[in-house]
Amino acid sequence: MSDLQAVLWDMDGTLLDSEKLWDIPLFEYAEKLGGVLSQETRERMVGSNVPTTMRLLFGDVGIEPTEADMADGAAWILRRTEEVFRAGLPWRPGAQEALKAVRASGVPMALVTSTERGLTEVALDTIGRDLFDVTVCGDEVDGLNKPLPEPYLKAARLLGVDAARCVAVEDSPTGVAAAVAAGCTVLVVPCDVEVPPGERRIFRDSLAGVDLDVLKAL
Repeated sequence: MSDLQAVLWDMDGTLLDSEKLWDIPLFEYAEKLGGVLSQETRERMVGSNVPTTMRLLFGDVGIEPTEADMADGAAWILRRTEEVFRAGLPWRPGAQEALKAVRASGVPMALVTSTERGLTEVALDTIGRDLFDVTVCGDEVDGLNKPLPEPYLKAARLLGVDAARCVAVEDSPTGVAAAVAAGCTVLVVPCDVEVPPGERRIFRDSLAGVDLDVLKAL
């Protein structure tokens, strides 16, 4: 990776400790439906997109949803999540410093998230839009969301780089699978769920001390 071409960052659970904030609307909506969201199903949602999350949620509470149910539920959860996000987004350890250090090196950077554009824009108020050359959101990949490789491949195309010469920074099995499938080397910093070992995955406890030299050495 001495010719590292770009760094591609996941958002929820990687840069921001926001997965715990998603718990609030998800558990609340399950209660609105008359059920309880299990911890096992909640963990399966980590790193996934809104349609997948909604299918898991309805399935967990034993409801066969119509398309209208899915749309209404997604809209409610996104509105509630925006309220929670606007109340304050906590950083993951070392993430803010790592972003600034890599950005200062001049290497292109992209944000690659399963979160939809509207909520991502709220989060960027905290993270900083100027840090990224490109942002790719979950509703901008024609349904080919993580764990499929398209989000990372799209980011690489927009940056004009080879995904195989990029480092992706991820926290979840879903996100790691997407980045590996795209050909990236992945720096894995697990947050809320365990990530299994595998090819092109280098594990680290936190982003503290991460800079361009660390990423090149992967």
